[in-house]
Amino acid sequence: MARLTARRALYAVPVLLVVTFGVFAVAAASPFDPVKGYAGTAALGADQETLDRLRENLGVDRPFTARWWDWLTSALGGDFGHSSVMRQPVAEVIGERLVWSTLLCAVAFAAAVLLGTVLGVLAARRPGSLVDRAVTSAAYVLEAAPVFWIALLAVWLFALQLDVLPAGGLTDTGSDQVTFGGLLQHLVLPAGVLAVSQLPWFTLYVRQGVGDALAEDPVRGARARGLSERTVLLGHALRSGLLPVLTLIGSRVPELITGALLVETVFSWPGIASATVEAATAVDFPLLAALTTLATAAVLAGNLLADLLYGLIDPRVKLEEM
Repeated sequence: MARLTARRALYAVPVLLVVTFGVFAVAAASPFDPVKGYAGTAALGADQETLDRLRENLGVDRPFTARWWDWLTSALGGDFGHSSVMRQPVAEVIGERLVWSTLLCAVAFAAAVLLGTVLGVLAARRPGSLVDRAVTSAAYVLEAAPVFWIALLAVWLFALQLDVLPAGGLTDTGSDQVTFGGLLQHLVLPAGVLAVSQLPWFTLYVRQGVGDALAEDPVRGARARGLSERTVLLGHALRSGLLPVLTLIGSRVPELITGALLVETVFSWPGIASATVEAATAVDFPLLAALTTLATAAVLAGNLLADLLYGLIDPRVKLEEM
């Protein structure tokens, strides 16, 4: 396990280098002017000399390769630079928002995996039954639905029509104090919407995996020995049927991150979504590079976690050979 982790970490280095270099290259080719994004409406009345001086102070008058190298060498020392759009160090921007994004993604992902497993098992027990058709039909519909559409529908239903949950934010209007009860209440809608957006894949994968496992000879043999249906389903078929789901965990991380950005925007959740949008529109090179590096590292970590879980659960897979 340690060898696999070390090898993957070594492979991640060139990936992160290419990704950060690409961020600076794409940002440099962007039509957005970072100086005007930094100055805001004040840039409309400023003369060219003032704009050029501001451009020099921000360091955006230099080639993007030089800016990338300066950022990279500083980042290796723990200094991710200063965000021009947020007016604070990049590390502080990410530190203040990462905990809320992590909480949202963790709760949503756990709910999607657990609920998807339950629904997948229920559908796989009797293929072609009413429950199977209902679960798979709902999964295909949700799979095609955009996450922002689900979020807007949830706001309309639960916040505007039923008035049982807040429409967004982290605290109630007029309050800056975060309480445990208030946090749970404000977390329900964004986490629920994000979980629903990930639910179809886990449901369909579990249904397929458990359905295939129920048709295998070992499971048939367990039934022939007189074991209860619950023991056969949970003790034999489910364990074998969950193996394909482990690979799905890593592949769903990019979609989870993308969905979280949209969900945070709709629900005004104080995560990294607002920082990402503002950094992109203002061409904030240091913040863009740090956020992209963080997202890339999360994807690589998800793939590593999937491989480790697969190797630990499936005795046929040897970690040292991966």
